[in-house]
Amino acid sequence: MQQRQLGKSGINASVVAFGAWAIGGWKWGGADASESVAAIHSAIGSGINFIDTAAVYGFGFSEEIVGKAIANQQRDKLIIATKCGLRWDIETPVLHAESEGKRIFRTLDAASIQLELELSLKRLNTDYIDLYQTHWPDPETAPDAVMRVLLELKTAGKIRSIGFCNASTSDLRTASETGQLDVDQERYSLLDREKEADNLPLCQEDSLAFLAYSPMAQGLLTEKLSASREYGKGDLRIDNPRFSKQNLNAIESMLRPVKTLAMDRGVKLEQLILAWTLQQPGVSHVLVGARNAEQAKSNAVAGVLTLNDEELRIVSEAANSWKGFS
Repeated sequence: MQQRQLGKSGINASVVAFGAWAIGGWKWGGADASESVAAIHSAIGSGINFIDTAAVYGFGFSEEIVGKAIANQQRDKLIIATKCGLRWDIETPVLHAESEGKRIFRTLDAASIQLELELSLKRLNTDYIDLYQTHWPDPETAPDAVMRVLLELKTAGKIRSIGFCNASTSDLRTASETGQLDVDQERYSLLDREKEADNLPLCQEDSLAFLAYSPMAQGLLTEKLSASREYGKGDLRIDNPRFSKQNLNAIESMLRPVKTLAMDRGVKLEQLILAWTLQQPGVSHVLVGARNAEQAKSNAVAGVLTLNDEELRIVSEAANSWKGFS
């Protein structure tokens, strides 16, 4: 498994990270705790040392599952990342979403960040977080003020590195001018490449790690998805226009040469696409969800798979032919 540094932090993390959103159950149609723990153990056994979760995933449940899974592991061998800034227990001026009977609000107020960190430490059953990230920007709190709070927590030894998620280039620059920012986490996949125009070049320029979330486009780039797929209750893909039959058929057509290449290489489509993503300029890590041990083990293969120039050309030509979602 390849490892790359998280910015200038000195922390090396596996290029494939275990994304723990789905195991929280929220927006993914529920989750089985024992299967989720087994998935994390399988990921670790396959060379993945990087686990990314968030307080809001399952309203604390994802962090609790991660905490159970790492309880008997060597903590200093693992890189645990979580996020703050989305509260479902209080109201603030910024409503982020309404889901499963809860109203979720944004806040990066200093007191809120400090409280969220303590709650995350408890749920994760650890005394420090390797990478602490802001989940979404808070228009009520300036990024330099947010950074000052995070830097204090770093000085206190409660966090080891700092990241922003879903951030503008302006916020990233302000944060970097205030102190050592290590990570930018953004949505990026073969189907979602908007960040190539702004955040990715900035990350290369400022030596920030770029963590690509949803690199499989919530399943759109997997072999298992088809126009006939049905989703369970609570799944975020129900009625999502990105998953229309028209889009699914267009994606299937676009991916034909990539599927042929995957067959020629003797790897799964997902593994090939993840490997391609990791070889895009500026992308340092991919965050990939897994609901069971088999999926976690399969995802790890991308961390040892390298594509040559011709193989990269084939995938890139397919990606460049994508006209966007209808």
